[in-house]
Amino acid sequence: DLLHIDIKKLGRFSDVGHRITGNCAKRTRGLGYDYLFVAVDDHARVAFTAMRPDERKDSAESFLREAVAYFAKLGVSVQRVLTDNGPAFHSFAFGDACAELGIKQKFTRAYRPQTNGKAERFIQSALREWAYGRAYATSEVRSAALPAWNHFYNWHRPHHGIGCMPPMSRIKRSRKNLLTLHT
Repeated sequence: DLLHIDIKKLGRFSDVGHRITGNCAKRTRGLGYDYLFVAVDDHARVAFTAMRPDERKDSAESFLREAVAYFAKLGVSVQRVLTDNGPAFHSFAFGDACAELGIKQKFTRAYRPQTNGKAERFIQSALREWAYGRAYATSEVRSAALPAWNHFYNWHRPHHGIGCMPPMSRIKRSRKNLLTLHT
C-alpha cells in the first residue's frame, strides 16, 4: 500500500578504504558518487534497492517504475509513496509517473527525516551490514554485492520490528509464487 522511498549518496572508491585498512593517509578522491535508491514497504518492511549514477529526476522516475513492478510481482499494490523533499521527487517527471501509475505522492515535513523512518532505518542497516560490512576492492564490487544482501535482508534476516521474522514472511503468497520469487 505505502512505499517509503529515499536516496543515500555513497562515495566511489578504487581501493580498499581507510575504514578497513586503518590508513587514513591513503585516500581515494575525485571519483564521484553512487546513489543507493531504496523503497521499503510500510507493512512488511520488504525492501527494493537499486544503485544509480545520479539522483536526478530520470533516475528517480525509473526507480519508482522498477519498485512498483517488483512489489506487483509480490502481490503488493502500491497506492501511495512517501518521499523526502528532494528535487528528484518534486520534479514533474516523478509526479507524472506517480499519476500514471495511480499512486498518490506524499512528502515528509521539511527537516524531519524520522517521518520517513522505515527507509532511513533500512539505509542504516544497509550501510552497516552491506556497504561497510566487509572490505570491497572497488565501489563496483560493492554495488555488485547489493542484490545478494538485499535478498538476504528480505528473505532470511530477522527483523526486530516485526517479531524477529524476515520481511517476506508478512507477504501473502502462494506456494507457486514463493518458488518463482525465491531463487
